[in-house]
Amino acid sequence: MPKLKKLFVLLIGTLLLVTGCGNYFEGNQIQNVGMLMDGTIENQAWAEKGYNGLVQIGEDYDVDIFYKEEIITEQEISNAIEAFVQDGVNLIFGHSSIYGKYFVDLAELYPDVHFVYFNGGYFDENVTSLNFSAHAMGFFGGMVAGKMTSTNHVGIVSAYEWQPEIEGFYEGVKYQNSEAVVHMNFINDWNDTKTAGEMYEKLRDYDVDVFYPTGDSFTSDIIHRAKEDDLYAIGYVSDQSDTGDRTVLTSTIQHVDKLYEMTAKKFNKGQLEGTIMTFDFQEEAISLGEFSPDVPKYFQKLVNDAVDRYIETGLLPNE
Repeated sequence: MPKLKKLFVLLIGTLLLVTGCGNYFEGNQIQNVGMLMDGTIENQAWAEKGYNGLVQIGEDYDVDIFYKEEIITEQEISNAIEAFVQDGVNLIFGHSSIYGKYFVDLAELYPDVHFVYFNGGYFDENVTSLNFSAHAMGFFGGMVAGKMTSTNHVGIVSAYEWQPEIEGFYEGVKYQNSEAVVHMNFINDWNDTKTAGEMYEKLRDYDVDVFYPTGDSFTSDIIHRAKEDDLYAIGYVSDQSDTGDRTVLTSTIQHVDKLYEMTAKKFNKGQLEGTIMTFDFQEEAISLGEFSPDVPKYFQKLVNDAVDRYIETGLLPNE
């Protein structure tokens, strides 16, 4: 009898917990919001902008926000989601492409929670993938690099070869300056700052005088190195013109914080679908940053006019 009584109490407790969660998540409005990150916030533009978007959502809807850093493995993700749900979170952002498959695998366990992540092909009824169409931003950054190189050697230090801005950047450089050589280096890691620094030095020795570092953890470091060496760089994710007055020729900006706010608004209105969503200049999710004073005024206008044309027609200058 004592064992039966203990089992009965356990079942009642479980039933109350499930019932409580069901009542809490009644309806589609935001209750609380959580965010998972595969790295840390400190000194990483991508992570900082994601966190800023999270904070703004909390202020806009007067809800609690929660975030966890360096969540990478399936077990860590599962434990973090469970903890979020216990804290009343019904909208969870995964601030990386790595979360897509895990979210789809786990989403059916939490039908009243909506999961959102970046840059992937996984989706489900309550899983949404947000994707930046980054080819065009790379193209316009490449145009500037092709114009401003004096050695005709431009260098890419990238996390992964599949990043669409890489091909765009190459095409933009070659469109603007057919004589320029584009050197490409891929780390295959978002956070390997040591290898990124070694790649920078190697490219510098090849007379590269304009760098495009496309990795959140190492972009700022490479821009500072370029500044010390009196070379140029194209900023990435955020407007990094304040890093060096003349060093940063322009920046290819992804407004991830604004995109999170747009997503939260859709969710709160019951309009967020489980699908793959793509954003570009047309949605004001991507833009170019301020130009270095070293970039001629007439060329700044030429690039801005090309961006405006792309927004209106969807056509790049080489199309």
